[in-house]
Amino acid sequence: MENQQITPAQTALNFGIILGAYNIIVGIMLYFLDMHYQNDQTVGIINIVITVVIIMAGIIQFKKANEGFLSLTEALKIGLGVAVISAVLGIIYYFILTGILDPETLDKSLEFQKQKMLSSDPEMSVESANKFVDMQRKFSSPLIISAFAIVGSLFIGFVISLIGGLIVKKSRPE
Repeated sequence: MENQQITPAQTALNFGIILGAYNIIVGIMLYFLDMHYQNDQTVGIINIVITVVIIMAGIIQFKKANEGFLSLTEALKIGLGVAVISAVLGIIYYFILTGILDPETLDKSLEFQKQKMLSSDPEMSVESANKFVDMQRKFSSPLIISAFAIVGSLFIGFVISLIGGLIVKKSRPE
């Protein structure tokens, strides 16, 4: 039997689906806990750590399947691929959340942020907080949110795969 070569695209697809599924599961858990609109900092940090772990697992698995060799370009392809696939899956979940499960998510999120601002800064007027919320609402269309999700995910995926690729890369001898 021939030894089939695994490609960066195959690895990115597999690990992108894993990361996307993880993000959807966390999103569903937060929805059932009625915390999906709060943008909790702890959840964000945990999600970044898990993202690093999954992207690095993909890069390392590719390196092992590639006879221990990995170029920086391959690492970047894997990291960016994982990031974009998980972002697309996350956007699909977001549309299901805001369109079917809880159409009031945006309003809840903006009201939560307004209350948080008012409680953290007692001197802030309600009018100032309302102006901030109105400005945020303008930048909260599904298209803008999707664009920010993809760009942000690609940036994080690039940074993780660049650093990880520089650490674990190993060139083939000439």
